[in-house]
Amino acid sequence: MDKYTKEELIEALRVVSSTISKCEKIQPKFAEGTSQHTLLKNRIKAMYISKALITDENVMDKYTKEELIEALRPVSSVISKCEKAQLKFEEGTSHYKRFKNIIKAMYISKSLIIDEISKRG
Repeated sequence: MDKYTKEELIEALRVVSSTISKCEKIQPKFAEGTSQHTLLKNRIKAMYISKALITDENVMDKYTKEELIEALRPVSSVISKCEKAQLKFEEGTSHYKRFKNIIKAMYISKSLIIDEISKRG
């Protein structure tokens, strides 16, 4: 946890919380069982895991090692999609900065998830 500043963690928490809110808001628009619904369900769970790790919650009893491993895919997907989208905008624009903040938050989340997985052996 010491490898990130308090400010970085606060910003990551803001981004992750915002992502949860947006995903939960749009999820009911997709029929259960569709790929979009499943993708959002997995992304929401990954963001809740990220949020718990960012806030230094005890996740040992809350999430299994398998759930942590499964959370890596949606987090990596967000990174990939945002990095690709960011290329379409010039550095310094609001869109570019927004993607930069999301990418940074997701890299922090990914790192915290990997650290938690490695603690489990």
